[in-house]
Amino acid sequence: MKSRPTKQKLKQRGILKERVFGCDLGEHLLNSGFEVPQVLQSCTAFIERYGIVDGIYRLSGVASNIQRLR
Repeated sequence: MKSRPTKQKLKQRGILKERVFGCDLGEHLLNSGFEVPQVLQSCTAFIERYGIVDGIYRLSGVASNIQRLR
C-alpha cells in the first residue's frame, strides 16, 4: 500500500491550493507572505481606481469641526 503524498508535495504539484476564505487569517497571511490579504488589496485598489463614492474611508469627527468644514 502506497503512502499518501505530503501536503507540501501536493501544493508543489498544484493539486492542493491554500484556502483564502474559511481559514485562520494569521495562518493565511503567514502562508501567503503578505501583510494584508490579497483580496483586500484588490478590493481597495478597485475602489480607489473606480469608486466615485465620497466618504468611503471617512472617520467620524466632532460635530463642530464637521460644520466648520462644510
